[in-house]
Amino acid sequence: MVTISLCMIVKNEEDVLGRCLECVKDIVDEIIIVDTGSTDNTKKIALEYTDNLFDFEWINDFSAARNNAFSKATKDYILWLDADDVILEDDIKKFVALKKTLTLDIDNVMMMYNVGFDETGAVSLSYFRERLSKRANHAIWMEPVHECLIIGGNTINTDVCITHRKEHAAVPGRNISIYKSLLSNGTPLSPRGIFYYSRELYQNGFIEDAIKYFNEFLDSKHGWVEDNISSCFDLSKCYNIVGDKENMLKILLRSFEYDTPRAEICCNIGTYYFEALDYNKAIFWYKLAADLEKPVNSWGFISHDFWGYIPNIQLSVCYDRLGNRENSIKYNNKAAEFKPNSPSVIANRIYFERG
Repeated sequence: MVTISLCMIVKNEEDVLGRCLECVKDIVDEIIIVDTGSTDNTKKIALEYTDNLFDFEWINDFSAARNNAFSKATKDYILWLDADDVILEDDIKKFVALKKTLTLDIDNVMMMYNVGFDETGAVSLSYFRERLSKRANHAIWMEPVHECLIIGGNTINTDVCITHRKEHAAVPGRNISIYKSLLSNGTPLSPRGIFYYSRELYQNGFIEDAIKYFNEFLDSKHGWVEDNISSCFDLSKCYNIVGDKENMLKILLRSFEYDTPRAEICCNIGTYYFEALDYNKAIFWYKLAADLEKPVNSWGFISHDFWGYIPNIQLSVCYDRLGNRENSIKYNNKAAEFKPNSPSVIANRIYFERG
């Protein structure tokens, strides 16, 4: 059976670190923790689980810290986690089974990362991440923010999931400040860097700047296909915020240049027409979204509600606006197949019962 080193970088994670390490203490063979400047009880908690605790001076570069942690690993494979990640009980069992069957001809193992959840706790946003890498390959982390592990060789997907359970917000403005510092120093951002800088700007309310950098990313034509599609999706929302409906629609349609239609995109096109009160066109796009098959092995972001629930609940509303009660009920029931306890589904049923 292969052996696994867990490598983590931490700073002021006293509220979550113990929870994370408790999940993995019995399924890995070595725990390495690199602290980048904690002032709370993080290091004390870490020492309850490992003697391999090291200090690393923070230099505004997540990859540098992760590479330092990886350099200290001694086992066959390296697993990385953030302090606010957990492995749930069912996934622990899958992880153990994987470890028993994993052979050294496998270079990397991708695991699903569940990062968004609805009001019931169901996963609403997830994507694959490179989680296990063969130590002998000396994989390197790149990018100072939103870092990624540069991998090659024989890579497999697995059904083991890592669950992100954030208990506190990230340091406000930290990531944006790192990007701005790079730009002010004349350091060009990579295509991935421009993509994630655009997302940071959008998520922090700098909409005009986000529009500028999303377009720069797309126009470079150097982006990964999944990042291109995601950029179109987020850029459309930026255009909507500033009231530019024309470019909102254009950028959604541009996403079809990169790959087959995605449900997230089709739903947003449906919403464009819905808000314009053109319900027949909205129905076309919502139906297209509802009929699409959710990707299974894609490494891109998957917003699960768009692959079933959202198009059907919107179809219910569209048909109600057109006075077609039969179809409105039909699609509300279809939406309920995905989220039976949805407040919208329940409210619609009450509305139908009242006649």
